[in-house]
Amino acid sequence: MKKVTTFTIDNFTSFRLKMLNWCGQFNIFCLLDNNEYNFDKPAFECLLAVGCKATLQANAGDAFAALKKFSAAHQDWLFGHLGYDLKNEISPLQSSNFDGIGFTDMHFFVPEIVLQLNKQTLTVYCEENAEQVFKAIQCSEEFKEIIAAGVTILNRFTEAEYVHIVQKLQQHILRGDCYEVNFCQEFFSTGAVIDPATVYQKLMQLSPSPFAALYKSNEQYCICASPERYFKKMSNKVLSQPIKGTSKRYLTDEDLDEKSRQQLLNSEKERTENVMVVDLVRNDLSKVCKQGTVQVEELFGIYSFPQVHQMISTISGTLEDGLDWTDAVKATFPMGSMTGVPKLRVMQLIEQYEQTKRGLFSGAIGYVDPAGNCDFNVVIRSIMYNAASRYLSFQTGSAITFYSNAAMEYEECLLKAGAMKKVLQ
Repeated sequence: MKKVTTFTIDNFTSFRLKMLNWCGQFNIFCLLDNNEYNFDKPAFECLLAVGCKATLQANAGDAFAALKKFSAAHQDWLFGHLGYDLKNEISPLQSSNFDGIGFTDMHFFVPEIVLQLNKQTLTVYCEENAEQVFKAIQCSEEFKEIIAAGVTILNRFTEAEYVHIVQKLQQHILRGDCYEVNFCQEFFSTGAVIDPATVYQKLMQLSPSPFAALYKSNEQYCICASPERYFKKMSNKVLSQPIKGTSKRYLTDEDLDEKSRQQLLNSEKERTENVMVVDLVRNDLSKVCKQGTVQVEELFGIYSFPQVHQMISTISGTLEDGLDWTDAVKATFPMGSMTGVPKLRVMQLIEQYEQTKRGLFSGAIGYVDPAGNCDFNVVIRSIMYNAASRYLSFQTGSAITFYSNAAMEYEECLLKAGAMKKVLQ
């Protein structure tokens, strides 16, 4: 167990930026930022893990067994990610699409130092001198944006190609193969040169989100502005908060913005999509929760973010005795909001029609504390970057149903990509 020391800070904003600057010296770090969204009274404004005492990297095969063993052996803070293609271990699937980023399917590490930042205090978990850590951050230079040339973004699909694929998916739905499929497209750049910390800070200024993250695993980065929680465990209670339903914000027109919000709330299409995913998540949680405990705490909640309004539902349950967070993740991964209904068939269709391996996109980044409580986001609205190959990628998607308008779904993808494109220009 790491020693715990708490310090008083004078200026939260300044100290947060110094932390962002300071962590850049480490090969592995994970910064989790709630951007002052207090939906569920989080224990921190910012959580940063740096350094590596022990690590687990695995691809689909026996990754979950290795994770369960790793978690049991290190009852300490754990940080890391779950890649989408862990589905290949859970279900009879495989992936052969192009991957320009190269994250492993699973990576967790026991950090050397954990920093928990709140408005007036910094709590340091480490085995060395916490005072030295605090002073090193205080003495760190003020964060300065590194301005680079704009990145040229290319689309993996033309609009016509995208519309054609959506029409094919709707034929699958008509035949009864599935009811809903989350279909995604990639935006990418080759030869991109960026400073990930600068891009992250610009993205947080433009699109602050409650489950944001800046994550580095050697040469791979994830710059994440996610509004969605995948999974949280508190003692023996577990919950998931899928997003399904999106409408545009109109920040300069209050009446138009409220109209957009109400249209989302009352949209039969969006409510149908949302309830399909809610039923899927209820079914997944029932595999690991005590009978009769799985419930929908909130259905069709509308939450507003800088770029979009989102429809979010909350499903919870009580974990069966003898099971831990790794069992719950294995039973519910990948998350229903990023796959569709029924999950296995739509994952097959995703492999067939998407041209890029999802990798960390539509996976999860998060932490586990020493008591076995955990919190993971859904990796969406995220820029992936491989600093060695200079390949940059981000993906966006939407839920396709039989009643979807393909051109409008394409516009929704562009809307979700808007903030990421803007910070790279």
